[in-house]
Amino acid sequence: MSVIVVSGTGTEIGKTVVTSAVAAAAVAAGLSVAVLKPAQTGVGPDEPGDAAEAVRLAGPAVTARELARYPEPLAPDTAARRSGLATPAPSRIAEAAAELAGSHELVLVEGAGGLLVRFDEEGHTLADVARLLEAPVLVVAPAGLGTLNSTALTAEALTARGLHGLGVVVGSWPDSPDLASRCNLADLPKVSGLPLLGAVPQGSGTLAPASFRAAAPGWLAPDLYGTWSAESFLAAWPA
Repeated sequence: MSVIVVSGTGTEIGKTVVTSAVAAAAVAAGLSVAVLKPAQTGVGPDEPGDAAEAVRLAGPAVTARELARYPEPLAPDTAARRSGLATPAPSRIAEAAAELAGSHELVLVEGAGGLLVRFDEEGHTLADVARLLEAPVLVVAPAGLGTLNSTALTAEALTARGLHGLGVVVGSWPDSPDLASRCNLADLPKVSGLPLLGAVPQGSGTLAPASFRAAAPGWLAPDLYGTWSAESFLAAWPA
């Protein structure tokens, strides 16, 4: 498994922090890691993007690569159209990921928003990239009310396209989870058919990088190079 595509069920749910955590856990396990951001939106020319954030949190050993950048915080195809800039074709994204995989043991391809967010006017999405790469898709989901529906829809979209869902990671687990969040821990695998592979604590992205790297393996299951146990986590947060 040299390439993992990371997608969210929506925006602002902790996808970049989860990507950074997987990168940190993999580095701690002795792997060489690269993070590829095909389309970065909502940042200026000199501002750090999501790939740079992964390096900041996971460490300088991580290679960061970004293919396209658009200033407005919109879907990539809309942001590209409004800015007059070109969009990266799925074949170009897959080519970049394959190139990185030639020199790294793990490549994390972080999408923009959800699985079916459009990358270009032809309607290509992150799902097309995963298909070209034949790569598993890690789904990042929020903890609270509404996540069961959005995660189930994402899982159905993966199945319909013949893609492999690796599992679900809760992108921002609250310090004091409400009843819905606690119930969702057990229900997410049921509605999606995907295993629960981790829960990243809320606010983890604000930790000092050294603290983030030390803690990251404890947030993720062994499939993601960590030590986290879904069974133990559910027992700690009963519904």
